[in-house]
Amino acid sequence: MSSYKKKKEDLLNRLKRIEGQVRGVHRMVEDDKYCADILVQIAAVKGALNKVGKTILEKHAHGCVQNAIATGDGDEKIDELLEILFKFNK
Repeated sequence: MSSYKKKKEDLLNRLKRIEGQVRGVHRMVEDDKYCADILVQIAAVKGALNKVGKTILEKHAHGCVQNAIATGDGDEKIDELLEILFKFNK
């Protein structure tokens, strides 16, 4: 079960917008647009995707990890969470 269920619709809408932004960057490259303009759009995509990731990460910590701790399986979930954080922050 996903811990982000209450935010699912919002997350999907954000991802659709990000998908559109990525298509826009693709078109910019195809159309030989100015490098700086493309880089600004890439930064916007990265920021939007990071926001989605942070929302899911927050829900995971307050849902899945919290539940695992309550049921005695916390160490495994905390290790998993730390591994995810290290990958997320690369």
